[in-house]
Amino acid sequence: MNADPDQYGVVGHPVGHSRSPFIHGLFARQTQQNMVYRLYDVAPADFRIKVAEFFAAGGCGLNVTVPHKVAAAEFASELTPRAERAGAVNTLARQGDKVLGDNTDGAGLVRDLLTNLDVQVAGTRVLILGAGGASRGVIAPLLELAPSELVVANRTADKARDLVSLFSDLGNVRGCGFEDLPLRAFDLVINATSAGLGGGVPKVSEVVVGPATVCYDMSYGRADTPFVRWAWDRGCARAVQGWGMLVEQAAESFQLWRGVRPDTGPVLRVLESTAP
Repeated sequence: MNADPDQYGVVGHPVGHSRSPFIHGLFARQTQQNMVYRLYDVAPADFRIKVAEFFAAGGCGLNVTVPHKVAAAEFASELTPRAERAGAVNTLARQGDKVLGDNTDGAGLVRDLLTNLDVQVAGTRVLILGAGGASRGVIAPLLELAPSELVVANRTADKARDLVSLFSDLGNVRGCGFEDLPLRAFDLVINATSAGLGGGVPKVSEVVVGPATVCYDMSYGRADTPFVRWAWDRGCARAVQGWGMLVEQAAESFQLWRGVRPDTGPVLRVLESTAP
C-alpha cells in the first residue's frame, strides 16, 4: 500500500498565476518522488498563522513568493547563510521540529544567466530595478560574479540605499532612486519590480539600455512582459523573461526538500512551450 504523498506548495498573494505546481509536478515525475504541490493564496495579515498551520498539519515544504519573502525569513526558526544574508526567504523546509528558511533565487538567477543564457557578468556594469524581496536574494550571488559595478535603483531611494548597505562588503554596490541613475547604458539590466503585474514598467530613463545591453525580467508570461517589450523598443541586444530563473530556483528548492536535483533542461523546454 502506497504511503500518502508528502505535502508541498507555494504561498503568495496573488498566486493563481504561479507555474510552480506544474514545475514541481514535472520534477516529481522525473525523479519518482511521492509528493503533491499546491497553491496557497494567503494575505499578508494571515501569513504567519496559515504557514504555521501548514507545517503543524505535517506539511514538508513551501515556496514563498510576493509579498511574503521577508515575512518568511522572520517565520523560519533557522536560516541558511544565503537566506540570512538576503534577509528574505523563498523556500521553507520542515526539518524535525524546526523550519529552515533558504533563498534559492540568487542561485537560480545566476545559473540561468551563466548556463542557460551564456551571459557574461564578471567585469560588467549591472543594474537591478527594485529593492524589494526579489532583489534581496540576488544581490550577493551577483556580486560574487565580480561585476565592475552593481547599482540597485528603486522608486524610493532610501530603500535602495538601505538595502545595498547590507552587501557593501561584497563588492562595488550602491543604491539610488530611479531619477538618480547615471545617464549611460548598463551591460545587464534586471527588472526585479512587480510593475509588470499591473501592465507597467519601472520609471527609469531609456538611456540605461544601449545596443549591447542584456535585459532580464524576473517576471514571465507567454507573451512578452511589459518590461521585455520596453527593452526591445529601446534597442537592447537581448531581452529575456524569467522562465529560466523560475525553473532553476525551483530545482534548488526541490533538492533541499527531496535530496535529489532534477534535470532542469527538459522542464524548461516544456514550460516555455506550454505557458498560458
